[in-house]
Amino acid sequence: MTDFPLAPGSTLGILGGGQLGRMLALAAARLGLDCVVLTPDPDSPASRVVKQTFVAPYDDPAALAAFAAACDVVTYEFENVPAQCVDALIALGALVAPGPQALSAAQDRVAEKTFLNGAGAATVAFASIDHWEAIGPAAQGLGYPALLKTRREGYDGKGQIWIEKSGDEAEAFAAIGSRPAILEARADFVRELSVIAARGRDGEIAIYPLGENHHENGVLRRTTAPAPADQATLEQAERIAAQIMAGLDYVGVMGVELFQLADGQLLVNEIAPRVHNSGHWTQDGCAVDQFEQHVRAVAGWPLGSTAVMARVEMLNLLGDEVEAWPRLAADPDSRLHLYGKRETVAGRKMGHVNRMRGPV
Repeated sequence: MTDFPLAPGSTLGILGGGQLGRMLALAAARLGLDCVVLTPDPDSPASRVVKQTFVAPYDDPAALAAFAAACDVVTYEFENVPAQCVDALIALGALVAPGPQALSAAQDRVAEKTFLNGAGAATVAFASIDHWEAIGPAAQGLGYPALLKTRREGYDGKGQIWIEKSGDEAEAFAAIGSRPAILEARADFVRELSVIAARGRDGEIAIYPLGENHHENGVLRRTTAPAPADQATLEQAERIAAQIMAGLDYVGVMGVELFQLADGQLLVNEIAPRVHNSGHWTQDGCAVDQFEQHVRAVAGWPLGSTAVMARVEMLNLLGDEVEAWPRLAADPDSRLHLYGKRETVAGRKMGHVNRMRGPV
């Protein structure tokens, strides 16, 4: 039986070996916690900064058993880890946070929006699509253009396509692989925001200020924070995040992506049951960043302060943009975070830079 809070020297298990796992492990190390990783990648970014890596498919029974035995608590760095693997870990006696309810909601876009609406968080109107013939009638109700997305997987703009007019349905469905999908009404928003929030094992909640996000080709390009916002907007975002986390009995950090409409209403675009790209600014802008906050939450520690220390613009470094590291490292107003990925690929997130924009 694991006793919380976990004492320094305890072991945090991380499913996934990407950059988020790497930054989680670095944060855990600052708190005196060891980390082990389960990943199919033999040379993952996280594996080079942790105590031990189990290299195996996520559904490998022997690897899951060894991984569970090595951990005091388990978390994950991406929401597409197979749900059956989390179920297997729980059956082995592992404590997993966030729990399987959050994972199942985030892995299926129809289930996600259905849950969000039930929790009192508004979204765009949507329809479940199982075959292309269902798209036309749904789009008539939602209006054109409408956004077709795969129900599962897909990130950074992948697995989705706009349907501009009637007659494009069959081609659009084929473009996303003819897979079960969701059709979403167009959101007439004035800006994209996100809120990073945390919930502890005792129900304590900590919420960071809003970030304003700018995307290019479906990929987050930059986040500026704290975003200018009136008190009503801040309270609305905090209420939405609190309702979602309470509805999931959530433990850990969550990213909530939001659309702000012209009348000030916030609609939830999607949730991420993990640390989030748009929260990277907290590493250099807040007293306790999102990575340490997540470790604190899953380890049963008190949540840390979300007090803002500076205004920050976070810029993702994609592909060969990372080659500018000497210049960025020399800039006194920039804080460089590189992910240690061996291969530079066009559009791949290779790191990020937090540009300090002065005091709050």
